[in-house]
Order: sequence, then C-alpha cells, then structure tokens
Amino acid sequence: MHIIITGGAGFLGARLARTLLAGHQLSLAGAAPEIIQSITLVDRTAPPADLAADPRITSLLGDLNQLLEPATAASQPIWTQAAVIFHLAAAVSGECEADFDLGLRSNVDATRALLQACRTAATRPTVVFASSLAVFGNSAAQPLPSVIDDRTLPTPQNSYGIQKFIGEQLVADYGRKGFIRARNVRLMTVSVRPGKPNGAASSFLSGMIREPLAGLRAACPVSPDTAVALASPARTIEGLICAVQASDEAWGARTAINLPALTTTVGAMAKALEKLGGKAAADLIDWTPDPVIANIVTNWPSVIDAARARGLGLLPDPDFESIVADYVRENPRP
Repeated sequence: MHIIITGGAGFLGARLARTLLAGHQLSLAGAAPEIIQSITLVDRTAPPADLAADPRITSLLGDLNQLLEPATAASQPIWTQAAVIFHLAAAVSGECEADFDLGLRSNVDATRALLQACRTAATRPTVVFASSLAVFGNSAAQPLPSVIDDRTLPTPQNSYGIQKFIGEQLVADYGRKGFIRARNVRLMTVSVRPGKPNGAASSFLSGMIREPLAGLRAACPVSPDTAVALASPARTIEGLICAVQASDEAWGARTAINLPALTTTVGAMAKALEKLGGKAAADLIDWTPDPVIANIVTNWPSVIDAARARGLGLLPDPDFESIVADYVRENPRP
C-alpha cells in the first residue's frame, strides 16, 4: 500500500507518518490489512530527520498547487499509485483571517486540485480530509446550540471555517461521483502541540502549556472561564487512521464526522499546568486579552456529542492533566 500525506512535514503529518510506519500495515475500509510499502510526505519543507532516514519514506517538496498542476502531477506517479491520501496541508485560522487570498489558495484551490488529480488518476483512493471544529460558529442570527452533534448545521464565522466547509463539500461530492472514497473528519483543537507557535487563533491553547514548561512566558488572550473543546495529538491521530479503516457501512453518511472532544476551560488548563509543572510554571502565563483572537475562539463550540465517532470506537481524552502528562513524557526537557 502506498500512502500520501499532504502537510507531511508538519507536526500532525509527521506524527501520523510515524504511527503508520510503527503499525506496518493498514486496513482499507474494513478489508484485510495490507503492508504499508511507502509513504510520500508532501510539504514545502523537508521531513524530520528520523522520517527522512526511513527507506519507506519519500519526500516531495514544493507548493501543493504547483505540484498538482496537470502537467506536473502527470509526471509524478505517486498520485496514481496512492491507495490513501491524508490531506492535512492548510493555512491556519489566524493566517486566513489576515490574508484572504492565502486562505483561498491554500485551503480551497489546493483541495480542488488534489481532488482533480485523484479524478484524473481514476484509481479511487480513500481521501481523508482534515476539516475543523471551526466550521461551527456562533452568531446572533444563528446561535449555536449548547451541544454540537453530527446533525448540527455548520455556520462558520471566519474565513478558515468557511474554507474548511467548502473543502468538506468538495470531498463529499467527488465521493458521491465515485472519483474517491470520501472521508471528512472534523478535528478538534489539538493540545498540546510541541514545537513553535503557529498562526492559528487557537495556538495559545498549546503555547500556554508548552512555553511555561520550558521556562518561557506565554500569553493567554482569553479569560480563564473560556470553555474549549480539545483533543490530544494521540486521539487526533487515532481519528484520522480510523477514517481509513472503517468500512463504508460503519462510516455511514458522506457528511463529516466530528471527532470526540474533551470540554474544559482555559482556567482548568492552567491549573493542570500548575499541578504537573509547579506554581512557577503557571505564573509564567500572562493573561493578556486580545479581542480579535477572543472573538474567533469564543465563537467556536465547546461541547461536542460525537455519536458517530463513538460508534467507531473513538473516545475523548479523559482529562487535561493526562494530556499534559503525555506531553511531558513525549517531550522531555534537555
């Protein structure tokens, strides 16, 4: 089996690749497991050294839109060889709000180009599209229900959420036409992410833990009582892989599945940091309001009833302390 991961050099893409390689095999839509022969990581940057050293890994560097131009894609046999494509590459929420054209190019144009490459290949790969909780947004005209379930109508209130919802619909229609097996998965905010901050409005939900644990100050732009829906990196990867392995019957409707979420508050996250990292770490959080970020984050839902995901055996993290403990274990300080 050959697998493609767009955004493969990023944190989630690299973690997904490592998990797949460690498992050695993958079941496709309920069929018998197949050996994973190769994984191509498509990104603007080179993959981490450990992945680059694995003989099963191939790296394809460049802008995804350019790589998927018909003449260029035709010269790259990976697009016709892939049984599974995880489409993770995207511009994130803050970037999309600041640069409208960047969001359209990265999140809409690239997704359609990828789907067209799959259609041209005529091999009907399974495409797992990483959508987002941001497809749901609160507004005075259309208030969100207190609990989001699999039937809640998306009402995105920012460019990123709108672009992700467009991507969902494109994937669903290419699936309806039989060009791909379509699997749309709505990811929750992933915390705690290692590495450096990114341009996502939700980036602080990792930074307020990651930076203090490293002895650095971190800004929290929302109030402690702000409720959020989170998932650990491990639970997120479980959801992406489940999207490939679930049978068509078990997966059900073409509409996106909401992954399970842990509902907590930013204040409770700070308390978990203090419990595991000490008061000195918690004191490194600067509670500095940012109305722009707060407006985006507080309009996202915080309580998710992920019934379809539960039916596939997916569960939320038990508590935020366990998420922080896993982060500390996986990212020991020098």
